[in-house]
Amino acid sequence: MSVLQSVMKMFGSQWVSPHEVRAEAWALGSRHMGEVLAGARSELLAPSLSARRTVLLKAVIRAYA
Repeated sequence: MSVLQSVMKMFGSQWVSPHEVRAEAWALGSRHMGEVLAGARSELLAPSLSARRTVLLKAVIRAYA
């Protein structure tokens, strides 16, 4: 973990690293037959989504829209 990530985590920030976004996009593409954006949007509708997961999915949408 980088120093910046450590500092941001200490302050409870919802910052998402570019590496996390790429990894999540890859996983979404795998789960949703290559449809990263559609997958992220559909997974945002899940009722038991954590705050962190919501932030990550929204970051993927911003990065790939």
